[in-house]
Amino acid sequence: MNIISVDPPPSLHSLTCMPERYRIGIDLGGTKTEIIVLSATDEVLLRKRSPTPKLEGYEAICENICRLIEEGRAFTDGSDHTIGIGIPGIMEPRTGRVVNANTTVLIGKPFKADLERMLDHTVTIENDANCFILAEARLGAAAGAQNAFGVIMGTGCGGGIVFNGEIYRGRHGIAGEWGHLSIDPAGPECWCGNRGCVETLISGTGLENQYNIRTGKKLRAPEIIEAARKGEAGAAAAFDQFLSDFGRALGGLISVLDPDIVVLGGGLSNVDELYTEGVQRMKRHAFHPDLDTPVVRNRLGDSAGVFGAAYLQPDIP
Repeated sequence: MNIISVDPPPSLHSLTCMPERYRIGIDLGGTKTEIIVLSATDEVLLRKRSPTPKLEGYEAICENICRLIEEGRAFTDGSDHTIGIGIPGIMEPRTGRVVNANTTVLIGKPFKADLERMLDHTVTIENDANCFILAEARLGAAAGAQNAFGVIMGTGCGGGIVFNGEIYRGRHGIAGEWGHLSIDPAGPECWCGNRGCVETLISGTGLENQYNIRTGKKLRAPEIIEAARKGEAGAAAAFDQFLSDFGRALGGLISVLDPDIVVLGGGLSNVDELYTEGVQRMKRHAFHPDLDTPVVRNRLGDSAGVFGAAYLQPDIP
């Protein structure tokens, strides 16, 4: 299996936090699995990506993660280290099994217990959207904010919450899962079984489906957005609906959480109109006459998930 080495961003070689042990972070994605090893002074010692063998099944995914971690351990000089893993799903705290995972082979599996047995080491597992906002709150666009909400808008749509610098998970571990808040009971059917979930409306897939319904044609989300900017009627209508759904969904969420800042991540976070027209529509749906909640683009890009995973366990006082 080919492993791709990725040079760390120069601005992240020296971070401001000073833990007293090494940290290993894993970001498990649908197509790639990434590892980072941070020294006791937060120097990036290793960062690599490897294809996720999801078609080979659950055991292959576990073995790939363990292989990367064993490679990472070589950089810890045998010293104390933490292991954190971000996954596209949730560890159900009462059963210890994965639920609601986009990588469906994980569903129902005792992922944490299996990895701890294979590695003979404690492992912390967290939803990837929570890892994203933890990293942005610690190192990126939400640094200094007490309470932050992170949105991942890509193929799907997820979210995570940081309160007072820590991930807020809720009773069932699903806090922040706004992608499966139904805002249109007559809307598209979602894989979760409901209709009109946020994910079906303001994800790349949602925009593509809306365009297909209106025109009978199939285009990728970036192509639809570009066509809308050029005035193509079907694309413009689908994109306008996308921005309206974004405003409705985020405005309602802000009315509930009232965060200090909202950070957008994922491929669609690069859509400039979200920060202009999208924010204006958000203000119409929030319960405040003079809303000033900042909605900002992420700073860490696709680095956020793996850095957040590395910081899942708190610093030693």
